[in-house]
Amino acid sequence: MSAGATKPTAVRPDLSVVILSWNTKDLLLRCLETVAAAEQPPTRETIVVDNASSDGSADAADARFPGVHLIRNPRNDGYARGNNIGIRASRGRHVLLLNSDTEVAPGAFRALVNFLDANPNYGAVGARLWNVDGTIQRACMRFPTLATALFHDAAPGRWWPDNAVIRRHFYKDFDHVASRDVEQPPGAALCVRREVFEKVGLLDEELFLFFNDVDFCRRVLRAGWRIRYLADANMVHHGGASTSRYPAFAAEYFRNKIAYYRIHHGALGEALMRFVTRWRGREEKAKLLASMKPPELDAALRGVSDALRTALTRDPRGRGVIAELADPTIRVS
Repeated sequence: MSAGATKPTAVRPDLSVVILSWNTKDLLLRCLETVAAAEQPPTRETIVVDNASSDGSADAADARFPGVHLIRNPRNDGYARGNNIGIRASRGRHVLLLNSDTEVAPGAFRALVNFLDANPNYGAVGARLWNVDGTIQRACMRFPTLATALFHDAAPGRWWPDNAVIRRHFYKDFDHVASRDVEQPPGAALCVRREVFEKVGLLDEELFLFFNDVDFCRRVLRAGWRIRYLADANMVHHGGASTSRYPAFAAEYFRNKIAYYRIHHGALGEALMRFVTRWRGREEKAKLLASMKPPELDAALRGVSDALRTALTRDPRGRGVIAELADPTIRVS
């Protein structure tokens, strides 16, 4: 905890707002401004977990928002572990996992807490997200199936982009204007009843950056709770502020996706996703061969091979590519 953080009190707040940040200083400060401006009730605490940012995010947040509980993580532990650190430090009756690139609209916190308080059969509720241009983000999804692996990540999806599998997966039948029950609401603003964490556990840390929210929502529904997308809770979401800066984005994405398919679809799911990952690797190499010449081509092909090898290697400890980049024995492009 930083020197400017507030000490916990004996009173349990209604809401713990957990914000994970990695090199998003300006967006984090704007997010904290909107959090601080939100009305009470609900009573709340704000926890920022800084994943070893190099852009001064932690110092800036500490200086401008001394009432925030700031946790300075000495390394980038990824999305799942970073959020788990914040969840463990929280005390609220409900926990809101909030991305650092969001802006909270008036009434959003109240709507989320009131819904969970009035509906004990719901374990989690997601906010409605808006793009900066004023359009609604259609961010809800249904859980990936074996068919999704082929029609989303492999060539059939590009041959037939408006296929039924993709329409189902991305809730094309839902305009995201009104509230409804969903399988997976936007993970950028997901409010969870504390009892849910106590019953189903925290985020799976093997899923370092991707699919941990998908896995978590699946466990929530499996445990018997329902999940709601709530149009009364509104937030602006800039999107991709941290992940766009992450090295070897594709390698981490496919490695986490293979792990997700192994967890929820068994050996068949893992084998299928490994096949799809290799397929994508071959496609990328074919593009390079058609567009580049040596010596740049040779380096680019090695990069794809390194990324593919990383994606196909299990990461049970959830170290992520960030940790591997610091290891001179591992090559990651």
